[in-house]
Amino acid sequence: MSESTAPGTVRLTVGQALVRFLSVQYSERDGVEQRLFAGVMGILGHGNVAGVGQALLQNQVDPAPGEQPLRLYQARNEQNMVHTAVGYARTTDRLQTFACVASIGPGSTNMLTGAALATIDRIPVLLLPADTFATRAADPVLQQLENEQSGEASVNDVFRPVSRFFDRVHRPEQLPASLLAAMRVLTDPAETGAVTIALPQDVQAEAHDWPVALFRRRVWHVARPVPEPAALERAARLVREASRPLLVAGGGVVYSGASAALTALADATGIPVADTQAGKGAIAWDHPCAAGGVGATGSAAANALAAQADVVIGVGTRWTDFTTASRTAFGNPEVRFVNLNVKALDAAKHAGEMVVADARAGLEALTAALAGYRVPEDYTREVGELVADWVRVTDECYHRGHGPLPAQTEIFGALNELMGEEDVLVNAAGSMPGDLQALWRASSPLQYHLEYGYSCMGYEIPAAMGVKLARPGSEVVAVVGDGSYQMAPQEIATILAEGLKVVLVVLQNHGWASIGSLSESHGSQRFATEYRRRDERTGLLDGARLPVDLAANIRSYGVEVLEPASVEEFRAAYAAAAASVATTAIVVETDLYGPNPPSSSWWDVPVPEVSRLESTRRARAEYEDAKRDQRPYL
Repeated sequence: MSESTAPGTVRLTVGQALVRFLSVQYSERDGVEQRLFAGVMGILGHGNVAGVGQALLQNQVDPAPGEQPLRLYQARNEQNMVHTAVGYARTTDRLQTFACVASIGPGSTNMLTGAALATIDRIPVLLLPADTFATRAADPVLQQLENEQSGEASVNDVFRPVSRFFDRVHRPEQLPASLLAAMRVLTDPAETGAVTIALPQDVQAEAHDWPVALFRRRVWHVARPVPEPAALERAARLVREASRPLLVAGGGVVYSGASAALTALADATGIPVADTQAGKGAIAWDHPCAAGGVGATGSAAANALAAQADVVIGVGTRWTDFTTASRTAFGNPEVRFVNLNVKALDAAKHAGEMVVADARAGLEALTAALAGYRVPEDYTREVGELVADWVRVTDECYHRGHGPLPAQTEIFGALNELMGEEDVLVNAAGSMPGDLQALWRASSPLQYHLEYGYSCMGYEIPAAMGVKLARPGSEVVAVVGDGSYQMAPQEIATILAEGLKVVLVVLQNHGWASIGSLSESHGSQRFATEYRRRDERTGLLDGARLPVDLAANIRSYGVEVLEPASVEEFRAAYAAAAASVATTAIVVETDLYGPNPPSSSWWDVPVPEVSRLESTRRARAEYEDAKRDQRPYL
């Protein structure tokens, strides 16, 4: 029982105070409030089981007056639980997230990849790694790294460069300031990402008299910064001067709920809209101005428009190398950029005209500033012709009749035709995002959930769990290759423990399709990109295929597995999975070698300058030729 020792205070441990504080934090945008933390993802162990773990137990079984329950989701892998939090936060437009708690040592450092992903993708997640003793009374404790230069150093210091905010709470008195700073970053669209508060295990259990005010319901208001009038005027002037403008919609359009504003601008001006991986679906694929994905894995339509655009309007995009085709996509020598972004770092890229603002507020203001402007009619006709051509290419990729094994594009085609607007496709890394960005016809910003900022294999299954927690009424489909599946299948157990329904589509092609193709096209002959036994005669991994049975592995979790042998059988299997009330897996063999959509762009992957291999020398010549088109835009 908590006892106050001073007026207006309550005596709690640091762990208990942390949990009580998190339970009463809310975010608000556009007048709608929601709990900031939907729960806690965690694995309890050495360093947190008796600290934060005890506090979570007490929160569940004996909450204090005014304290809200904060459900603990028992993860199986610490990296995965961060991916789950990211999947949830993305689906809720960054207005809600999870806290992730982990034990000292490897339990905490396992979260590092997830932290990097969250920060690169600009997604809020709170990480609470356990740490060594603040008192150093028991140094070196189990799993502690000793550093001869600093007694303060900890393995958790590796979180510093991948966190938007990092702190270590050495004393209870430090906790309030640390928590308030953490909440500010988590709810700031321009600054958000991974937030890490390292918790020494002795401090977690230490009691302190806390001001009751710390635990009052607190609402964090998520702002919509409006454009500075002079910046808006400069941007509008550039666009008005354009005869071949192109708008590139990034993830910021989706997270700010700006799809309607984007569509209104396109309707009013006729400016064609291309999309990034994070921005796909921001405008419906069948809108007359929708040009599809742009860049290294984009559509021929969008890339043809990009090549000749005289003004490029980037909205909510951070201009990655895939979006710019390693700075070769925008080929007009006189091209100019207008960057509308809530983050100044991104608004300044490519020497662009900066409009620092929320995507929705900025698009609405830009539409008003462009009143009366419309692109030339011949440009509109050209856009329509290019898009119609790519529609035909997409139809061909979706219905190839390829054999004896189906192409993965045919599986995507079936899914695209079977999934509804409110259903969510989850994928990450490898050849699949490339095919999907080029081909997928997203009818809503919700439907397409791709992680490609960090291109993290293993994201799909845990992220699908996060999406399902955020959208329990939607069909959530995790499409995962055999390579990604083998990296992170563990959260299937968590999905089942929570009684969630997810459809798992596992494409089995016995290798890494993306890296194999990249290797072959860059002179490295698909070396070590298939799953094979080592051949004692050659010393290489080019022997017989490994007899790995992914379907049997998934069944061992207690999941029903369907194994279609053709596209038509896959359609029937998906219908059965969608009709089921339980998690169902569909394992289908696809062709490792494609065929993939026709490429219309380039990606900078350096090839060795010298080699004894003819394949490498040939690839180097092609690389040097392509690199001539690369431009810094300064």
